[in-house]
Amino acid sequence: MPDKELVNLFRTSGNMEALAVLFQRYMDLLYGVCLKYLKQPEAAKDAVMQIFEELVAKLPKHEVDNFKSWLYTLAKNYCLMQLRTPKNLKTTEFKVESMQLEEEAHLNGIQLKEENLQKLERCLQTLSTEQKKAVELFYLQNKCYKEIADVTGIEWNKVRSFIQNGRRNLKICMEKGMETEKSEVRN
Repeated sequence: MPDKELVNLFRTSGNMEALAVLFQRYMDLLYGVCLKYLKQPEAAKDAVMQIFEELVAKLPKHEVDNFKSWLYTLAKNYCLMQLRTPKNLKTTEFKVESMQLEEEAHLNGIQLKEENLQKLERCLQTLSTEQKKAVELFYLQNKCYKEIADVTGIEWNKVRSFIQNGRRNLKICMEKGMETEKSEVRN
């Protein structure tokens, strides 16, 4: 009989012989799946028997079109659940000395920000006077283009150009600083 007919016979009548025939057909497949996941022959044999018991309970509750693939999935899930049980979880000793303290991480972050601010200040000094003034007014004092034009007497279009060029030059300068630091670390 085909798998589908045996499944229907078991689901409608509870005929254990039909289930036994199905199970016998795929016992090697089940064992192979279980051995693949559990890695121990005895554990795989035990799992095959447990899966048979699950079949008795689960098959009547599910509409199964392809018994072989459904059984494979059932076996795989069973093995994965076995691997997740507490007795199979591996634990390692917690070593306080290998942990980075929160204060250190916080201080490292503050130190990095401080270093970046110092780089930014150095890079600001490399800009032309107009670019530096426009960038400081725009980014540090939150002035708009019109306000900067009014304060400096520079045309609006030139203010915009000074800010864009200044920002680009700052980025280049900051990136050069980072590349220099990386090469110093390597050497």
